[in-house]
Order: sequence, then C-alpha cells, then structure tokens
Amino acid sequence: MLFWHTQPEHYNQHSTGSYLRDVLALPIFKQEEPQLSPENDTKLPPFQYVLCTATSPAVKLHEETLTYLNQGQSYEIRLLENRKLGEFQDLNTKYVKSILRVVFHDRRLQYTEHQQLEGWRWSRPGDRILDIDIPLSVGILDPRASPTQLNTVEFLWDPSKRASAFIQVHCISTEFTPRKHGGEKGVPFRIQIDTFKQNENGEYTEHLHSASCQIKVFKPKGADRKQKTDREKMEKKTAQEKEKYQPSYDTTILTECSPWPDLPYQVNNAPSPSYNSSPNSFSLGDGNSSPTHQVELLPPSNDHLLPSASIQDVQQWLHRNRFSPFCRLFSSFSGADLLKMSKEDFVQICGPADGIRLFNAIKGRNVRPKMTIYVCQEPEQNRSHLHQKRENGDGSLCVYHAVFLEELTTLELIEKIANLYSISPQQINRIYRQGPTGIHVLVSNEMVQNFQDESCFVIGTLKAESNDGYHIILK
Repeated sequence: MLFWHTQPEHYNQHSTGSYLRDVLALPIFKQEEPQLSPENDTKLPPFQYVLCTATSPAVKLHEETLTYLNQGQSYEIRLLENRKLGEFQDLNTKYVKSILRVVFHDRRLQYTEHQQLEGWRWSRPGDRILDIDIPLSVGILDPRASPTQLNTVEFLWDPSKRASAFIQVHCISTEFTPRKHGGEKGVPFRIQIDTFKQNENGEYTEHLHSASCQIKVFKPKGADRKQKTDREKMEKKTAQEKEKYQPSYDTTILTECSPWPDLPYQVNNAPSPSYNSSPNSFSLGDGNSSPTHQVELLPPSNDHLLPSASIQDVQQWLHRNRFSPFCRLFSSFSGADLLKMSKEDFVQICGPADGIRLFNAIKGRNVRPKMTIYVCQEPEQNRSHLHQKRENGDGSLCVYHAVFLEELTTLELIEKIANLYSISPQQINRIYRQGPTGIHVLVSNEMVQNFQDESCFVIGTLKAESNDGYHIILK
C-alpha cells in the first residue's frame, strides 16, 4: 500500500541529489540517495512513514521540509508498507518493532544531547518529551516509554494491517535556546523512526528501515499562528520569488536516513572497599607504623585522569565521575586529548556549569573538607587493650594520620576511624573524649562540630563489657 503526497511533479526532482545531501549532511545521518521515484518502484523502501500535518510554505526548493507542531497536541504518523509481493522473504515474523525519537537537528545540540535532555528533566520533573496517545492509535501493540529515555517510545505493529501512531511532543523549541522564551527563534528538532525485525533469538535487533523529518514545536496554537504567518509572508512575494519556494504539502513524508546510533558504554562496576578484620580482635597496629592494609582496603582519595589513559579508560572515568552525558561526545578522546584542553574549551563544549566541573575533575582540584583532625594510636597497650601509660617515658616517634570530616557527626567520625584502621564500624561502640582529671566525656554531634580544626588526638581503647566491641578514647 502506498501513500503519496498530492503535490506537483517537481517535488520528486528536488527530493534527489543536492536536496538530500543538504538534508542528511549531519553526523548522525548517512548520505544516500532516496529511492522514492515512481519510475523505478522496485527501489521503493520497505516502509514509509507519513506525519499527517502540513509542511511550512516558507521553505526553499532545495531545503528540507519543515513542519510545525503544537506542544502536547496529538499528531498521527501513518506506518505504511511498500513491499511488493515476494520481497523481504526473510521477514519471517508477523510483527516489527518501531522506535520513535525526538532528537536535535542542529549539530551543536546533537553533540550535547544528553546534557540538554538531562537539563530538561530537572526543569520539568515528571514530564516526558515524547508520548504515545494510545486511545487514538491504531494497530499498535505493546507500546512502551522508558522512564530513563524521555524522548523515546517504541511499539510493535503488523505491516500487513493498518497502523497509525499518534504522538505528543511536550517540549518546545525555545526551551533549548539561551534565554528559553518565545522571543527567540526556536531550535529545530527531528522525528526519527527506526524499524527492526526479530533475530534468531526473538529479539528485535535486525534493522530494516529508518526515516526522519524536521519539525519545530510551539506552545499550544503557536504552530497554527506560525503556519498562517508563513502563508501570508509567501502571498506577499512576487510570482518569480515564489518559484524559489516549495508549496505547502498537506502531509509530511519522512525521508530515509541511517539508523540512530546507539553506542553502548561499559560502566566500571568495581567492588566496594571491604573491611578485613576479625570479629573478636581489635588491633590498631604499632604506634609508629601505618594502619594495617591501608593501601589495599581504602578507596583512592582521588581519581585523576592520566595522560596514558586509553579511549576505554576515559569512558570509564567519565562514568565514575558522573559525566556519563558526555560519553558520546568524547567517544574518541584519550586521556592525553582531554588533558590538553583548557577550561574555555570545556565551557564552550559542555556549557558553563558542567564545563567547569569537568575541568576541575580532570585537573584534580580537591574540595577542602570542613574539618581536619589528626589521630595517632596510643604508643603502648597491653594484650587486653586496656589503657596503660608508658613507664619508660622515652620519646619514641608517634605517626599521626589525617581524618577529613564533612558531615561533622559522631557516626562519620566512627566510620573514618574504622576505615583508617581497617576494621568494621560495628566494632566501635562509643567514642569518648578524655576530660579534666581523666574523666571520659561521651562525644556527641555537637562536640564534634566544636572540635578545633587540625586538632590532634591520641587514640586509646577500652574493651566493652556488654559485647566484643570497643570504646574509643580521644586524648
């Protein structure tokens, strides 16, 4: 079944050659010649998708058609089969799967797509960019909208039967301009449809066909006003000037393109640091030595990007440091490539906020903690781990270790001390501070908050009577 525009003969002429090269001169679209010529119908694509709304009359002959949509309004996309009898015999399944996306047309925004969509998510919590109007749709099975992909929907359909998907686009073109209001020229989007058949395992992964068209989205009724404005603008032009423009077609045919590039990235799910301790012992080691197994068990204090990092290492580093939206943008960058870039480069590519954050992360700029204290194990303890003062009074060296506090709570202090000496926090029952005349004062959150920055403490321990745990004494 074919669905043709009611349009003059010259449409097919400017749909070839330079027209398509202009349309598909984008990094995500493969430059290829269309095969919609009625003189050679054996080259027709297997499917055709038609957006049932008029194109703008203010588009020049050798430019791609532009269609205006109203925000939140339902628009029909007809899914048509062009296959002749005997073609595509390998299509051995009844249904195919189509994935619909609203993506950016501008190359600049394509490079930062993930960042742009994430910003939209934060500004419009709970909303989606693209939805299917299921009650109006016909022949659509198993429609799905992923909660993490706000601009994507997918469904199954039977090519041998009538199928129409009604879509709703909830973002507007001016939301992705610098000032984000209607006084600016909004950015164009693309509607792209990728269709797949089942493989041997029953998964819809074998690509069959892809097509897209250019759109702009306005606030409700804004598309109608823009269409009217363009029509009035064209009416004022002379006949000679009108010849340079396309007529406004009643429907929009999506043009063939390459499939949308889904680039899988592997996240480095390294195991969390664990504690290596015996449940019945608490050993802080010698007073003049480093904590036991500190290097192996403690997580690294920083995660610097090295010049020797490979492309895969860079991808994993971006994931670990919460820069996943830029993985596609830096998919071919090594560590040396990123380290050569300046702050201005990152700001220009990633925007001010994320650009500065990425620059600081790459250059290894650490944030100063709220408080730093220094602790040292008491020089001498007996086998019962009861505190005893040294009797010889020699001046043996005590090595202090820095503890960095951010939350300034007792729980954080317990965890940091336990982490420092490679024990479980559950083995520390309470923390006391030695006060006047040797009394033990229970350390509370308020007391931690009133510690002086860069205070020094000697750590002693007392065996808890109720269980196998211990009490920490700060002296």
